[in-house]
Amino acid sequence: MMYDKFIGIIPARYASTRFPGKPLQLIGGKSMIQRVYEQVSKVLPTVYVATDDQRIYDAVVAFGGKVVMTSDKHKSGTDRCYEAYQKVGEGKSVVVNIQGDEPFIQLSQIETVCKCFDDPSTELATLVKPFKPSDGTQALFNPNSPKVLLNKKGEAIYFSRNVIPYLRGIDQSEWIHQHTYYKHIGLYAYRGDVLKTITQLPQSSLELAESLEQLRWIENGYKIKVGLTEVETIGIDTPEDLKAAEEFLKKIPN
Repeated sequence: MMYDKFIGIIPARYASTRFPGKPLQLIGGKSMIQRVYEQVSKVLPTVYVATDDQRIYDAVVAFGGKVVMTSDKHKSGTDRCYEAYQKVGEGKSVVVNIQGDEPFIQLSQIETVCKCFDDPSTELATLVKPFKPSDGTQALFNPNSPKVLLNKKGEAIYFSRNVIPYLRGIDQSEWIHQHTYYKHIGLYAYRGDVLKTITQLPQSSLELAESLEQLRWIENGYKIKVGLTEVETIGIDTPEDLKAAEEFLKKIPN
């Protein structure tokens, strides 16, 4: 597949409420942001970190990456992506938004979300992973792991922190065995013109209710194409997650 029309953008803030300075934390001797950048660069020829912090900017320059400074007023990574796209995205028609706290994102996941744009009608795309019974009921009911409902066309029709659908008449301990639930993997891609439009939309009632930005797009009639992955990644939100990432790194063959 040709990736010339894609640009990968990695939004990275220093001021995280739960984990300040997170992008610069070291995992196996490399900063988290460097690991994300290097993974994405294995697939996409054009990749930029978009930040509002000079420390992150300098760190990316130091490891030889491309970086663009953006406003510190953005409320979401999507908004930061759009500013970066305006500055460095000339000639690129699809923006891939990669979370800066996913140092183990897999090449197949990036490829899967890009393939969604083989269909010229695709406006936006993201990834899901089926929950397996071995994941356990606790993982399914974790509100920090949004669930996704799909239609027959492979499009997202709703995202929720709650477990949907509700299986009436079945004990909740059995739900993960009785139905295929999908976990949202926070990798997004947008056509450039669609990205421009969605950043201008006001926050919606569903978005505010669930604190999930993608509900704004659905509520405004946008279609989100969904790619399927079987790969589990480790997102890092807390110092405890960082310790788990260090252990995970030891198990990965070099």
